[in-house]
Amino acid sequence: MASALRDHEEVRSGIDLFSSWIESQMAYRGLPGLSFAIVHDQEVVWARGFGWADVERKIPAGPDTLYRVASITKLFTATAILQLRDAGKLRLDDSVADILPWFKPAPAEGSAVPITIRHLLTHTSGLPREAPFPYWSEAVFPSVDEIRAAVPTQTEVFAAETRWKYSNLAVTIAGEIVAAVSGEPWGAYVRGHVLEPLGMRDTLTETPAADHPKLARGYSRRFPSGERTTSPHSHVNGVSPAAGLTTSVLDLARFAMLQLRPDGASVLRGTTLREMQRVHWLDPDWQMGWGLGFQVLRMNGRTLVGHGGVLRGYRSELRFSAAEKIAMIVMINADDGEPRPLVEKAFEWIAPPLVRATTPPAARPSPDPAWSRYLGRYRSAFGDAQVLALNGRLTWIGPNLPDPTIAPATLVPLGAHTFRIETKDGMALHGEHIVFELDAAGRVARVKVGANYVTPIADW
Repeated sequence: MASALRDHEEVRSGIDLFSSWIESQMAYRGLPGLSFAIVHDQEVVWARGFGWADVERKIPAGPDTLYRVASITKLFTATAILQLRDAGKLRLDDSVADILPWFKPAPAEGSAVPITIRHLLTHTSGLPREAPFPYWSEAVFPSVDEIRAAVPTQTEVFAAETRWKYSNLAVTIAGEIVAAVSGEPWGAYVRGHVLEPLGMRDTLTETPAADHPKLARGYSRRFPSGERTTSPHSHVNGVSPAAGLTTSVLDLARFAMLQLRPDGASVLRGTTLREMQRVHWLDPDWQMGWGLGFQVLRMNGRTLVGHGGVLRGYRSELRFSAAEKIAMIVMINADDGEPRPLVEKAFEWIAPPLVRATTPPAARPSPDPAWSRYLGRYRSAFGDAQVLALNGRLTWIGPNLPDPTIAPATLVPLGAHTFRIETKDGMALHGEHIVFELDAAGRVARVKVGANYVTPIADW
């Protein structure tokens, strides 16, 4: 791939290290094939295939090789739901049963609220993980009609909103809502309203034929004997809204670019994208949460948003850091492929130099000499404060705190003796105004912070 960022020395070194590591991992683990893409903002920085898309026919894997990405499909179903919401055709808190009359699972003990569309997208519906068919064991998936007929025979595992439980069935039901509300089958809607506007021409909503010329062949895990077998080629049929998409790392990169646009695009508004990407359900350990369709992880100090995919013969992962405008995409054609460690290493080795390469060096600010009249110590009934020039910025700290540098407030000039407060502390007065009121001699008499105030003190 031609990219000026790819040729940046630090970025190139990180990619070279990453490529070498992937080749070694594949060799020692005997993985058949793998494709990877790195996206920065609206650009594919690097994309490459490793190994074989088809081992027997010696067809190499490339960045345009197609893989079945399974549960990454859920992001597209969620996108379709939010499009329909933005168009005023549904509300996230609508009851599923009001839209789909056949949706009548037996309620769980203690069930107090109806299952809503929001519950489906955040995996808080309490529904069983699957429709009642052995498709993961036998690779034979039910039709939509069979799923509709079976839902009333199932019982909610948990009452809605009581806990998080991942459910393919829930997102399958969300796909049925897309069809019912839009008047189009799920696949046709996603193609016309998501894939085509994004230019995702190589992405398929229907299961491709096993001999599709661009499709990577799926392989089993490597058995103790060292051999692998070819995985059965299955049609996911009625489960398509949860697991049916086939795509390449290059095509999925277009969807990743959408997520990194602050203004969104013709597909979704920027505000809707951010709504989908933020946490709506948080795990008790605070390390994982769920947005609207998206999983949200804390990994090595980063917030990573995305989804993984598992289907017999295929493993995949899409993760992006909205703060850094970086996305990593990996697809592997083997049951024992492990995408997550690859994504972690890519963020560790390549994201930092990418950020440095795309961030202009900040000019060191110089303190305004007029600020000297504001410097000093202040007090209110609730505590003490100090205003000082710190790293060239007028700064407000709580000197009594164990570490006052954790969340200092920067005072951004707005007008005569008036500043805007900027701080990472969401409990504080971020975004509000602070006014230094002077006496006749030009000394600070008091400081209004919002509607309240502090007064100067000479010493502690």
